[in-house]
Amino acid sequence: MADPHLSVIPRTAAELARIDAVTAPPEDFSVPERFEARPAGAATVPARRDAQAFAQPAATVPEARRMDFTLGDALFQKLWTSSPSSTRASDGLGPLYNARSCQSCHIRDGRGHAPDGPDDSAVSMFLRVSVPAAPGAHMPEITDWIATAPDPVYGGQLQDFATVGHPAEYRLQIDYEEIPVALSGGETASLRRPTYTAADLAYGPLAEGAMLSPRVAPQMIGLGLLEAIPSAEILALVDPEDADGDGISGRAALAWSREHDRAMLGRFGWKAGEATVREQTAAAFSGDIGIATPLHPDLWGDCSAAQAHCRAAPHGADADGFEISAEAFDTVAYYTANLGVPARRDVGDPQVLHGKRVFHETGCADCHVPKHVTARLEGEPERSFQLIWPFTDLLLHDMGEGLADHRPEGRATGREWRTPPLWGVGLTAGVSGHTTFLHDGRARSLLEAILWHGGEAQPHRDAVISMAPADRAALIRYLESL
Repeated sequence: MADPHLSVIPRTAAELARIDAVTAPPEDFSVPERFEARPAGAATVPARRDAQAFAQPAATVPEARRMDFTLGDALFQKLWTSSPSSTRASDGLGPLYNARSCQSCHIRDGRGHAPDGPDDSAVSMFLRVSVPAAPGAHMPEITDWIATAPDPVYGGQLQDFATVGHPAEYRLQIDYEEIPVALSGGETASLRRPTYTAADLAYGPLAEGAMLSPRVAPQMIGLGLLEAIPSAEILALVDPEDADGDGISGRAALAWSREHDRAMLGRFGWKAGEATVREQTAAAFSGDIGIATPLHPDLWGDCSAAQAHCRAAPHGADADGFEISAEAFDTVAYYTANLGVPARRDVGDPQVLHGKRVFHETGCADCHVPKHVTARLEGEPERSFQLIWPFTDLLLHDMGEGLADHRPEGRATGREWRTPPLWGVGLTAGVSGHTTFLHDGRARSLLEAILWHGGEAQPHRDAVISMAPADRAALIRYLESL
């Protein structure tokens, strides 16, 4: 599958041999691997231990584009206002929205979180919604496409904020049930199973058969590098029938690209529903903030045709018909593609090295593939031909009933999720002020996140439960070093 958004220089036979050698699994766990401390290659940034660890420009951003990054940062933090406004460059919010800025959800470019109690805002979390598609609906260009449609009234996601004169669509309600888990060595853990309710629906009931899926905003680092991994390298990991017998059946997500008018490999979003950084950025502007961009030009954001008052509200369109100019949108997309990945910490620590062995021997690296080499890109030194360590295969995996949302998205079933990257995971507390993980923030620690794994990952989860406590502690210590 081609990568039409990239200007790729073909790899030579010698380069392919070098790549095979450098991405091979480790054999010696007594010392760090070469380049292991630099997870983004030459783009790696210093490992700050404060809240700004994820806010640095990639080290490869050229001096001539540092201003673009800075301006993109300002636009990422910008609070949008409703129309009409005296500040024409800042209006266009909503009318229905989940947040007033990108930064409101991706807190300091890190992870969002589920509401912590009834008085905490759900600003960095929302519910997607869809209904089964009408008979005959399909995507002929993409095999195994599972057709769904937005809710006829509430659209593709539920917005819990609205501008003056418009009721917000709902209030997110979460109820948790604690589930004890016995671990080896007399240790115990507790998992919290969430139940989600779309409460106080303002526009009537959801459609019959409506499917809800909670989503927490993910961290932002290294997105341009993930985009630069050649599709062929990712597709080489696909094994839907588990031909190699390892119990892992990764499938490629395919997404329809608005910008390139073709099916492309899905890479971004919890179910890999978007193909490029630009399209992920545009979808968030539209669905989360209600801002029209060149890729999502609807001035009313996610307001449905049934919400006529919402669609008729004043908008903030510029002369080109968008609420953020094409130039400003490009600047935000550049920023989101070039946030630096911090350097690893403690790569030579004996417990970290022991945890690395446990990680590989347990099979975690089967899905959380440590290493890739980005394409050699013409005119893009920021992300060209770098050995990176994101710990993901960017494929869809069946994660079992425990994590199932029962809401298909594209090719992803209601039990499948894209393998999330792990780089930077150990800095979550310092950046985001919490240690909650997974697509809905239910896991309150890395151990809880592991214990929620099921489906293809069930044997790995069971191995973590039964392993010696010292091995389990080393595994967590290794993850904290990423």
